[in-house]
Amino acid sequence: MTATLLGPGESDQLRALHDQHAQALWSYVVGLTGGDHGKAQDVVQETLLRAWRNLAGLDQLDGSGRGWLFTVAKRIVIDEWRSARRRPQVVTDHIPEQTVVADTAQQTVDRHVVLAALRTLSAQHRQVLLECYFRGASVAEAAETLGVPPGTVKSRTHYALHALRQAIEEMGGVT
Repeated sequence: MTATLLGPGESDQLRALHDQHAQALWSYVVGLTGGDHGKAQDVVQETLLRAWRNLAGLDQLDGSGRGWLFTVAKRIVIDEWRSARRRPQVVTDHIPEQTVVADTAQQTVDRHVVLAALRTLSAQHRQVLLECYFRGASVAEAAETLGVPPGTVKSRTHYALHALRQAIEEMGGVT
């Protein structure tokens, strides 16, 4: 939430509400969610969002508003529990494959290492790798494009890969 969305004094009021109650509210919600810290954080954020939407109503409450926050948080947890119960659970004997989150920074570094290693190769080795690996040409297609016999394409590919692997290792390798 940015201060531009809040009216005069609301920013201070919301900040004070957060500072006074967020930690206690989070601890309470962790217990309600069975120790799920991520879900607890989501519930606290939703609770504070609702508090922001009802700042005028909170002003009219006697006391600090903590009871209101705890009640809202409890209702959010109950609503999520009820909606989860309505969704049927899928039982299967197939264990899903774990998805691996790509490390884009490492991919970028790897790409630069490979490109730098390619620059160290001879023009003939770069050409054969370009045709066979980057363009996906078969040995016969690469031989026709490069104007050399298929055996030469195979031989150059073998030595080009060997030289590329060696250059990459000298540069620190690709993980």
